[in-house]
Amino acid sequence: MKLISWNVNGLRANVKKGFYEIFDSFDADIFAIQETKLQTGQIELELAGTYYDYWSDAVKKGYSGTAVFTKVMPLSVQHHLGLEPSDAVVKGLQGVPELDHEGRMCALEFDKFYFVNCYTPNAQDGLARIDLRLTWGAAFTRFVSDLDKHKPVVICGDLNVAHNEIDLKNYKSNRGNAGFSDEERLDFNQLLEAGFIDSFRYLNPDLSGAYSWWSFRGNARANNTGWRIDYFLVSDRLKDAIVSASIYPEALGSDHCPVGLELNEALL
Repeated sequence: MKLISWNVNGLRANVKKGFYEIFDSFDADIFAIQETKLQTGQIELELAGTYYDYWSDAVKKGYSGTAVFTKVMPLSVQHHLGLEPSDAVVKGLQGVPELDHEGRMCALEFDKFYFVNCYTPNAQDGLARIDLRLTWGAAFTRFVSDLDKHKPVVICGDLNVAHNEIDLKNYKSNRGNAGFSDEERLDFNQLLEAGFIDSFRYLNPDLSGAYSWWSFRGNARANNTGWRIDYFLVSDRLKDAIVSASIYPEALGSDHCPVGLELNEALL
């Protein structure tokens, strides 16, 4: 089973930069995208093969958004974590439910597993949104942990954090910045401690220079000055089903590149 995830940084713009060619070349069983930046119905895709498509849109136009394309129809689909003000990690935090209106998750239930596509909120410059970011992280970990009680879970998407120093080029100068703050890294640890495995690091524990996002500034992509912030995580009991975990930096069209996971269906 071949699974692909890609932050397309605006699907309508990406379609003009080779999205169809890249999508078709993978011939994935499930293809997840983040940061669609559109509302359902604003684009008509002409995909090779037959796919069922499921969209989670942000209320704010041109912002965020996720979608999943799958060859097999899911049993059910969820679009929200069900955030409540009581989820706040900082006393007095207001407006927590707004994160559930940003189209950040699309979770599909299949016969043998759940597939969860996630676009984690960015903590923003100066960690201006760190409280909301951590609120989302805690609620997301609870959500996937609850799913895991029923079936194993495959999580993918732009999780907006480089977990360890090996996961970004300039780790010293970025320590404490959005995407590499102690708070966000601890939040990622809690997701792993809940019983999930970073599939790429599981197979490549010491591989450096493997990144999935590059700034548009300073020839970052040409110099491979990047970050690995796009992931496939799986429930611990699926680790023996992992055949390969890949990053595809040659695929252009976005500031992110696709990442992939291949699973042995017989072991699901």
